[in-house]
Amino acid sequence: MIEKKEKRIRRHKRVTSRIGSDKPRLCVFRSNQFIYAQIIDNGKTIISVDDKGPKAKDKKIESSKKVGQLIAQKAIENKINEVVFDRGGYKYHGRVKSLAEGAREGGLKF
Repeated sequence: MIEKKEKRIRRHKRVTSRIGSDKPRLCVFRSNQFIYAQIIDNGKTIISVDDKGPKAKDKKIESSKKVGQLIAQKAIENKINEVVFDRGGYKYHGRVKSLAEGAREGGLKF
Protein backbone atom coordinates (compact mmCIF):
# COMPACT_ATOMS: atom_id res chain seq x y z
CA MET A 1 0.00 0.00 0.00
CA ILE A 2 1.27 3.45 -0.90
CA GLU A 3 1.80 5.84 1.99
CA LYS A 4 0.29 9.31 2.11
CA LYS A 5 3.68 10.98 1.78
CA GLU A 6 4.47 9.04 -1.40
CA LYS A 7 1.11 10.00 -2.88
CA ARG A 8 1.73 13.66 -2.10
CA ILE A 9 5.17 13.50 -3.71
CA ARG A 10 3.66 11.96 -6.86
CA ARG A 11 0.99 14.67 -7.00
CA HIS A 12 3.65 17.33 -6.43
CA LYS A 13 5.75 16.08 -9.36
CA ARG A 14 2.68 16.06 -11.57
CA VAL A 15 1.70 19.60 -10.54
CA THR A 16 5.18 21.09 -10.90
CA SER A 17 5.67 19.51 -14.32
CA ARG A 18 2.71 21.56 -15.62
CA ILE A 19 4.00 24.86 -14.24
CA GLY A 20 5.86 27.03 -16.71
CA SER A 21 8.97 28.99 -15.80
CA ASP A 22 7.88 32.38 -17.14
CA LYS A 23 6.51 33.52 -13.74
CA PRO A 24 7.76 33.00 -10.18
CA ARG A 25 5.93 30.31 -8.22
CA LEU A 26 4.36 30.51 -4.80
CA CYS A 27 5.22 27.20 -3.12
CA VAL A 28 3.41 25.91 -0.06
CA PHE A 29 4.61 23.41 2.52
CA ARG A 30 2.47 22.47 5.46
CA SER A 31 3.50 20.41 8.45
CA ASN A 32 1.26 19.34 11.30
CA GLN A 33 2.01 22.52 13.26
CA PHE A 34 3.14 25.19 10.83
CA ILE A 35 2.73 26.37 7.24
CA TYR A 36 5.47 27.79 5.05
CA ALA A 37 5.27 29.79 1.83
CA GLN A 38 8.07 30.69 -0.57
CA ILE A 39 8.29 32.59 -3.81
CA ILE A 40 10.82 30.89 -6.05
CA ASP A 41 12.13 32.18 -9.38
CA ASN A 42 14.54 30.14 -11.52
CA GLY A 43 15.37 27.81 -8.63
CA LYS A 44 16.22 30.60 -6.17
CA THR A 45 14.11 31.51 -3.17
CA ILE A 46 13.27 35.20 -3.28
CA ILE A 47 10.84 35.49 -0.35
CA SER A 48 10.08 33.10 2.47
CA VAL A 49 7.39 33.38 5.18
CA ASP A 50 6.14 31.01 7.88
CA ASP A 51 3.83 31.15 10.87
CA LYS A 52 6.40 30.30 13.52
CA GLY A 53 7.16 32.77 16.26
CA PRO A 54 5.42 34.47 19.15
CA LYS A 55 2.21 35.11 17.19
CA ALA A 56 1.65 31.39 16.59
CA LYS A 57 -1.25 31.35 19.06
CA ASP A 58 -3.88 31.73 16.30
CA LYS A 59 -5.79 28.83 14.88
CA LYS A 60 -4.15 27.13 11.92
CA ILE A 61 -6.51 28.44 9.24
CA GLU A 62 -6.32 32.02 10.56
CA SER A 63 -2.53 31.94 10.71
CA SER A 64 -2.40 30.49 7.19
CA LYS A 65 -4.41 33.43 5.91
CA LYS A 66 -2.02 35.83 7.66
CA VAL A 67 0.95 34.08 6.05
CA GLY A 68 -0.70 34.54 2.64
CA GLN A 69 -1.27 38.24 3.26
CA LEU A 70 2.28 38.69 4.53
CA ILE A 71 3.88 36.98 1.54
CA ALA A 72 1.74 39.05 -0.81
CA GLN A 73 2.85 42.24 0.93
CA LYS A 74 6.54 41.25 0.67
CA ALA A 75 6.12 40.22 -2.97
CA ILE A 76 4.58 43.55 -3.92
CA GLU A 77 7.44 45.34 -2.14
CA ASN A 78 9.81 43.33 -4.37
CA LYS A 79 7.76 44.27 -7.47
CA ILE A 80 6.28 40.81 -7.99
CA ASN A 81 2.60 41.06 -8.90
CA GLU A 82 1.88 37.74 -10.63
CA VAL A 83 2.86 34.25 -9.53
CA VAL A 84 1.91 30.66 -10.24
CA PHE A 85 0.43 28.84 -7.25
CA ASP A 86 2.24 25.59 -6.46
CA ARG A 87 0.20 23.78 -3.82
CA GLY A 88 2.93 21.20 -3.33
CA GLY A 89 0.75 18.17 -3.92
CA TYR A 90 -1.64 19.11 -1.14
CA LYS A 91 -5.35 19.18 -1.79
CA TYR A 92 -6.75 22.68 -2.30
CA HIS A 93 -8.78 23.04 0.89
CA GLY A 94 -8.26 24.01 4.50
CA ARG A 95 -4.99 25.71 5.25
CA VAL A 96 -3.71 25.68 1.67
CA LYS A 97 -6.90 27.34 0.40
CA SER A 98 -6.76 29.86 3.25
CA LEU A 99 -3.18 30.81 2.36
CA ALA A 100 -4.15 31.29 -1.30
CA GLU A 101 -7.13 33.47 -0.38
CA GLY A 102 -4.94 35.58 1.91
CA ALA A 103 -2.39 36.08 -0.87
CA ARG A 104 -5.15 37.14 -3.28
CA GLU A 105 -6.52 39.60 -0.73
CA GLY A 106 -2.99 40.96 -0.31
CA GLY A 107 -2.82 41.78 -4.02
CA LEU A 108 -1.08 38.83 -5.69
CA LYS A 109 -2.56 37.57 -8.94
CA PHE A 110 -2.61 33.89 -9.83
